Amino acid sequence: MKKEKEKIDMVLLWVDGNDPKWLKEKKKYLEKGDSRKNRFRDYDTLQYLFRGIEKYASWVHQIFFVTWGHVPIWLDTKNPKIRVVKHEEFIPKEYLPTFNSNVIELNLHRIPDLSEHFILLNDDLFFLRKVEPEDFFQMGLPNDSYIEYCKKNCSNRYQQIRNNNFQILNFYFHKREMIKSNLGKYLHFQYGIYNFRNLLFLGKKQYYDLMNYHLAQSYLKSTYVKVWNQESDALTTSCYNRFRQDTDIGRGIFRYWQLLSGKFIPYHPLGKYFVLKNDNHLLMKVIKNRKYKLICINDSDPSIDFEKAKLEMKRAFEMVFPDKSLFEK
Repeated sequence: MKKEKEKIDMVLLWVDGNDPKWLKEKKKYLEKGDSRKNRFRDYDTLQYLFRGIEKYASWVHQIFFVTWGHVPIWLDTKNPKIRVVKHEEFIPKEYLPTFNSNVIELNLHRIPDLSEHFILLNDDLFFLRKVEPEDFFQMGLPNDSYIEYCKKNCSNRYQQIRNNNFQILNFYFHKREMIKSNLGKYLHFQYGIYNFRNLLFLGKKQYYDLMNYHLAQSYLKSTYVKVWNQESDALTTSCYNRFRQDTDIGRGIFRYWQLLSGKFIPYHPLGKYFVLKNDNHLLMKVIKNRKYKLICINDSDPSIDFEKAKLEMKRAFEMVFPDKSLFEK
């Protein structure tokens, strides 16, 4: 008898930064919170992510659309593949309301009916070419790349959160023992020249950091459960931070746990990460030519002409995805 393939879900996080009700709620707690506009402003390109999923990843079982409560007016929530999940439906009420993506991501395993195998997406990711389930999971394990990394003299909040993750991880994983047990996964042809980086760190007694790609990430729900069982106090404390704080634990802890325990299949990243700028002609060319299977377009520079960049993106995506998907009304 042929073995049935594992179901693979997608979890998509979205926030409407222009929703007046959400803004009013946010303002109540904003005194010490993250007030950067670029943290929440909307590209108005979400429909193209859905069009890409329909065209290039039709095998996905369900899409769990995670939201504060707002839903795009064009989204067809009656589509059987879509499950709209409000924060209150899976995040413990003592952590709510939250405006901290780390808190939302730390609790994803609580989403009702979420499959063991799931792919986490943000709304700044876009599929441009066909992908297969094997691009994300093989033999029941997530595909990923183990590439050691250490950014010296970096004191930004993002790096501090990663440091918090590894402070916990170094308690559970003894580096030399783990590498000895999984050497073939820590040095692998898929990593190319990055193997030299891993060799450089081979003699270090502890883990400092691992390279992140800001692309779609494969997870096992059981990893979430295990980490919560081991470190419930630290994760609970972090979940009380309504906005991002230096003391946060990030969802990267689950990815790193999979990597350090050897529960992954070495694989080269599927796509490419871009930062939105004032001059985006190369990015627009990448979109129109569908150069990569998957791209991330990050909005990290608050000084750019955002409306101009947004219009450029919409025009480029409209050329690639001119037709509505079944996820749209």
